[in-house]
Order: sequence, then C-alpha cells, then structure tokens
Amino acid sequence: MLNIDLHCHSKVSDGTLSPTDLVKRAAAHGVNILALTDHDDTGGLEEARKAAQAEGITLINGVEISVTWNKHTIHIVGLNVDPDHPVIQEGLASIRVGRTERARRIADALEARGIPDSLEGAYAFADNKRIIGRAHFARFLVEKGYVKNVKTVFKKYLVKGKPGYVSHQWTSLENAVSWINASGGMAVMAHPGRYHVGEAVMQTLLADFKDVGGAGIEVVTGSHTPDQYPRFASYAEHYGFLASRGSDFHGPEESYIELGRLPELPSNCTPVWHDWPEAQANL
Repeated sequence: MLNIDLHCHSKVSDGTLSPTDLVKRAAAHGVNILALTDHDDTGGLEEARKAAQAEGITLINGVEISVTWNKHTIHIVGLNVDPDHPVIQEGLASIRVGRTERARRIADALEARGIPDSLEGAYAFADNKRIIGRAHFARFLVEKGYVKNVKTVFKKYLVKGKPGYVSHQWTSLENAVSWINASGGMAVMAHPGRYHVGEAVMQTLLADFKDVGGAGIEVVTGSHTPDQYPRFASYAEHYGFLASRGSDFHGPEESYIELGRLPELPSNCTPVWHDWPEAQANL
C-alpha cells in the first residue's frame, strides 16, 4: 500500500520545519507521496520539490485556503494546483493582506490585556513575513512564559471568547474553489470534523461545497478521531466526493499525528489519487 499524506505545513506558513526538512522527515517515515499545503501561500513548493527529488518521493503541489462560510472559518485544500497560475496567486495575495490586518488586531487585543509587543514577537517566529498567523502569536506567548505550550495558548488566549481572539472575514467558499479549479487543481475540504457544527449545518456545508465545484473531503486526518472516519466516509459516498488523507502535520511538537502514521482510508472510499499518474507510478 502507498503511504500518502496530502496535508502538511512548513515554515512558509505556520509549520516549524523548512520545506526541505519537512520532506526529509516524511521520507524517513515512509511517505511515498506528499502534498505541501501551506496556508495561503505556495512559496515553499519549489524547495520542497527539489528535496523530494533528492529523497526519492513524489511531491504534490498544494495549498490550504482560508474561507469564511456562514460565519464559520473553513479550510479548503487545493491539490495538484499550478502555483504559477495568476488567478490563484492573486487570490492568495488578497488573503495575505487580510492576515496582516488580523495580526495587528490580535496584537491590539493582547496589548489591551497587558501583553505588549506581541506583533513583533509573532513576526520573529514567521520565517516568511508574508504569512502571519495565530500559531506565531502562540509561540511568542510560550516563549514569554504566559503559558506552558502552544496547545494551552489557543485555549487560553486565541479562540473565541478569549483575550487574543478577533473575528475575521476570509474569502468565500466559491472564491477558494474557483481559484483552485482555475489553476487545474482539485478542491478538498480540510478536516471537516473540526468545524463543530450540527448535522444539519454539516449537510448544508457539504452540499454548498459540492455546488461550487468541490471535489473531495478529508476522511482520515490527524484531527479526526477514529469514530469520525466512517462518518465522513459515508458523507463522501453520499455526496459523491473523493476521499483524502492527510496528517495536518505542523512540526514534531505541535501536531496531532506524525507524518506517515495515518491509518488507511475506509474501504468504501474512492481516494482522491485513484487516477493520478503519480500514484500509479509508485505502485
């Protein structure tokens, strides 16, 4: 069986490893096909591809796009995108502008609660200054001793109702999917089990995603529990979605699961890679 991981992050967004080190780690853990899916930026793909060639694994061009849908933040992964396509690059650039604005508002909120200099502190953890996110603020807060680890930071400071949380309007679901499709890629909903919505809202979300051209959903992912695998496999079957598999790896100390350690997709799923030449070549 192929070991395929189609969702992970490098320092280009909010991961802790360089694209090269990420690919090396994936290869060391037996991954055959890896998609680098940094948040709202494709800047790490060229470096990752060179590393993948050196390590003898296949790299899939990917990205993870931030979306607002009915006041919920949703993430859409693009697989096999053309990173040079102007439509997707213009779209991602617009989201990065919003990220910068949100970071300033997070810093203002933390300042109001007696935590100074968080914007500069967060940027110190951002290797790619075009991308700034909550994880960078979290690492700053850990470094300064406000909390003991990154997971605790989110619960105490950076989620809804906490001092460092600010609301933000990302791009629309239709925009994200259209950018991916225009660039020749496949749009996959990331970790749907994380969105904490009821059954009716989940059904509406999946139907809307299908209507705007979404092709797949992550069924097996690091942030799904084992009892969620069959649930989302059933959704995939019902809506005609292909099924994806990805760890959502961010780094050795900040991830739900290690690269290369995901279970297989349920047997009733049609994998997103079922007709990929890259997958056939690795069999």
